[in-house]
Amino acid sequence: MNNVSIVGRITKSPELRLVAENRQVTSFTVAVNRNFKNQQGEVEADFILCNAWGKLAEQIVKYCGKGSLIGVNGKLQSRNYTNDEGKKVYVTDVYADEVRFLQLKNPTNMFEQVEEFQLPTNLMEQPSVK
Repeated sequence: MNNVSIVGRITKSPELRLVAENRQVTSFTVAVNRNFKNQQGEVEADFILCNAWGKLAEQIVKYCGKGSLIGVNGKLQSRNYTNDEGKKVYVTDVYADEVRFLQLKNPTNMFEQVEEFQLPTNLMEQPSVK
């Protein structure tokens, strides 16, 4: 079982990138507050790297910016690479399957943005009642 759910704020406005075969991807970091205070009485946060692909990546870039509150459901992925200094670096990030926009990047223009948002057609279909 590999499931993760986080809620937090985006630390930097996400940007859309094209990778092999024109696949769209965005990487972003979500600051997730811990549920306790440190010895100085401050709430600390964990900074979680997330990746989204395709249409989901497009929607995140369009509707979210620095400071946007989002919920991310996905799975953890680990990878490693050798940096320029020859050291092996290990990275664990969240591969986003679903993102909930809890607070849009432009609250004054929120209603116009929501009107532009289109649910996928399979989510708009009503189940048949027998």
